[in-house]
Amino acid sequence: MDHLTWQKSSFVESETNYLEIASDGDLVYIRESDNHDLVVTTTRAKLNAWILGAKDGEFDHFVGL
Repeated sequence: MDHLTWQKSSFVESETNYLEIASDGDLVYIRESDNHDLVVTTTRAKLNAWILGAKDGEFDHFVGL
């Protein structure tokens, strides 16, 4: 996975542990910044469905909003 360009959210600011995301064609990779060996892989379609749900508030109860 050395060929991937990882990106973090601009909302991270000075946090030392955060999520990073990268893509390679139709696949999307998500990892924690402090554990590069543990990577979750999904497709763009599945991530898109999750993001739409998050924008709609479906997962707010996980973060206490």
